[in-house]
Amino acid sequence: MMADEPEKFRGLVDESLRRQVAAINALAARGLKFWDYGNSFMLSASRAGADIVMKVPEDPFGHNWHEVITPKKTAVQKFRYPSYVQDIMGAIFSLGFGPFRWVCTSGDPADLELTDKIAAEVIERLAAEPGLPPVIAAQYRDNHLWITQASANKLVVGSQARILYSDANGRIQLAVAFNNAVRDGRLKAPVVMSRDHHDVSGTDSPFRETSDVRDGSQLCADMAVQNFVGDAFRGATWVALHNGGGTGWGEAINGGFGFVLDGTEDAESRARTMLLWDVNNGVSRRAWAGSDNANLAIHRATDQNPNMIVTTRTFADKKIVDAALDAAFTKP
Repeated sequence: MMADEPEKFRGLVDESLRRQVAAINALAARGLKFWDYGNSFMLSASRAGADIVMKVPEDPFGHNWHEVITPKKTAVQKFRYPSYVQDIMGAIFSLGFGPFRWVCTSGDPADLELTDKIAAEVIERLAAEPGLPPVIAAQYRDNHLWITQASANKLVVGSQARILYSDANGRIQLAVAFNNAVRDGRLKAPVVMSRDHHDVSGTDSPFRETSDVRDGSQLCADMAVQNFVGDAFRGATWVALHNGGGTGWGEAINGGFGFVLDGTEDAESRARTMLLWDVNNGVSRRAWAGSDNANLAIHRATDQNPNMIVTTRTFADKKIVDAALDAAFTKP
């Protein structure tokens, strides 16, 4: 039917979306907790005419203020339900934690086992850092639990690869530790470090990765492009800039990289510089958008790296802002 009757096929897909949203709405009215992963389910449902769009108050001048300012609100959520980035992951991304990967190019399971052990030691050390904010310590502890159990879950299907969540400091220390292990021969071959596009700063997508950026800039593709260019200038082995990434063509821009840790001093130097940028670019963006977690994380980063200068947001007095909005939206 996709080939022979594409319009009929599209109509049946839209019908199924309307039926699913009707079921979700009925269950949500009875207390079901629902959120969207962000792969354009709610967007596609809205285009199919499903009852998924949040009703927002009309302004006195007759405009439809979706995604823009309304009385005492900014960046109004367009849909009835949040994406899981808005509900869960945004707060974690704002701390600088997100999914990155490494691949043991030797293809030897023993090398992957050693990288797991190295990663566990690095994360354990970071979690024990004196004065570490509890919200960051909790992320390290969760990921230490994960990496110590990863091999038992037998997740390797092809390449000898692993995924882990960490912030810039953790990724840098892991890269240095892997590079040292290649240099001294404990690892048989280089390790390639990369990350998911679904990360702290890898993707601009108003329906997923940047759906929790509520200052109006979630519709801009600047963060992924800045990561792509910044990673290239700071020494990534390769970079990528591409479209889509699971949310649909035209709905997201993704900037990615690959970095070969070959045991050289040059690789360590470039990894320190590039990974610092790759993560903190997104943390800065989220801090500017008003995230408390991101403000905490970026101030820690600048304290630890005096040469990294980041302008931070100054918050206006809420009473003054509310009074101005009330005046602006009062009918003459």
